[in-house]
Amino acid sequence: MKQIQINLNPAAAADEAAIRKISASLAGINQSEISSVRVIKRSVDARKKNIRVNLTVEVFSGEDSAIPAISPFIPVEVSLKREVIIVGAGPAGLFAALRLIELGIRPVIIERGRDVSSRKMDIARISREQIVDPDSNYCFGEGGAGTYTDGKLYTRSKKRGDNTRVLELLCFHGANENIMYEAHPHLGTDKLPGIISNIRKSILDAGGQFILEKKVTDLIIEGDSIKGVVTSDNEKYQSPYVILATGHSARDIYDICRNRGVELGMKPFAMGVRVEHPQELIDRIQYHGNSRGEFLPAASYNLAKQVDGRGVYSFCMCPGGFIVPSATAQEEVVVNGMSPSGRNSPYANSGIVVEIKPEDLIKYSSFGEMAGLEFQKELEREAWKNGGYTQRAPAQRLADFVSGETSGSLPKVSYFPGVTSSPLHNWLPKAIGRRLRDGFRLFGHLMNGYLTNEAVVLAVESRTSSPIRIPRDPEKLDHVKISGLYPCGEGSGYAGGIVSSAVDGIRAAEAIAKNCL
Repeated sequence: MKQIQINLNPAAAADEAAIRKISASLAGINQSEISSVRVIKRSVDARKKNIRVNLTVEVFSGEDSAIPAISPFIPVEVSLKREVIIVGAGPAGLFAALRLIELGIRPVIIERGRDVSSRKMDIARISREQIVDPDSNYCFGEGGAGTYTDGKLYTRSKKRGDNTRVLELLCFHGANENIMYEAHPHLGTDKLPGIISNIRKSILDAGGQFILEKKVTDLIIEGDSIKGVVTSDNEKYQSPYVILATGHSARDIYDICRNRGVELGMKPFAMGVRVEHPQELIDRIQYHGNSRGEFLPAASYNLAKQVDGRGVYSFCMCPGGFIVPSATAQEEVVVNGMSPSGRNSPYANSGIVVEIKPEDLIKYSSFGEMAGLEFQKELEREAWKNGGYTQRAPAQRLADFVSGETSGSLPKVSYFPGVTSSPLHNWLPKAIGRRLRDGFRLFGHLMNGYLTNEAVVLAVESRTSSPIRIPRDPEKLDHVKISGLYPCGEGSGYAGGIVSSAVDGIRAAEAIAKNCL
């Protein structure tokens, strides 16, 4: 086997025969000697007008050589094994459950929302009827927030665990194997529900348990140890090990923790707006005026600048995507982005957000460690008011927002509940609005044509990450004061996104197996 770096034009990079031919040449062998070729990394280099695709391939030669298979999920029958309670069926909870099963431990997953198929109806009601079910929406339900909001798998850091294993498990449960090598892998909101259903089947077939449509309303704590949880029907589920994997929007869980003496802490987060451009405009900018054609993906961007001591940056950029309503309560407006696997929408959207640090929250100091949550709530209620007391999002043309002019009309947008023209420059908090306007000016210099009234900004993008961290022991991973309570995933403040949350769930499962059983 030889590993080879290849640089090709987009058309050649999509041609298996061309890849095989150049691989043989660079490996110094005849094509007939190649038994198989595997792409292990792929990225588009659009820095110059002559766009190239960089490939890393493994070339196998010899009769007995074979491409290594993706490591399968090998379950252990756990129906009669010791139980661990998992609160939340997002990536952290589901991957914790898969790992517990591999380790011979029975997961009992308690999820406030509905199954992945039933969630579709509740999500549709938000757009069509402007009704938000507080327990089943874009954030809550089987699969977690990522299920219907894109499925990006951008995390590549190896600092906290094995990202490759997460990708392998996703492939085993139905994901396209290209996520193993794409520089910016993406599942697509049209593909994720099926993957989540397959994961649930694996867990149930091994003897694990799913309890859907039950909200955890209390923690059972005796002394300095967790003993279980109480659900909304007053039923008690007992175990000395509880994985708290509730996501960044389960605000009631933070209230429960505080009321039960579980220590919480503040952490930096970010809030801002979501901006939407015509995808064709972003393609022209990023591909230097070239037509995207059939061999290049919908163009994306990644922007970041420091403005007055705070980061202003793009977040969850969705090429060929849609903006979706992500509120978890009726009287709030929250926007987020998603893309189907084909990324074939005529729109490109991205969060553009401003870093918020604890010292920025003096106004909310009376709320203690919950100050960031209160700031989020206030801004989301303000968006609800300025959107017309509905799920319509307050919006403004981008150049108008930057220049401080009210938009007399708005372009067509992908946000299904609709938009209401609103002077965002007047009512967004000055520390956010001013930095956003300066940031957009800087981004306009980086991407010629980006700052335009063809684009529209929608408010408010507020759920980038949790403003709360639940402190835990760096080695054992359970709470610093409550033994057996394992906060993990985005809601714990230790992860961000599908892959890092899944890795965190796996680590929690392994910590339980290592330290407690």
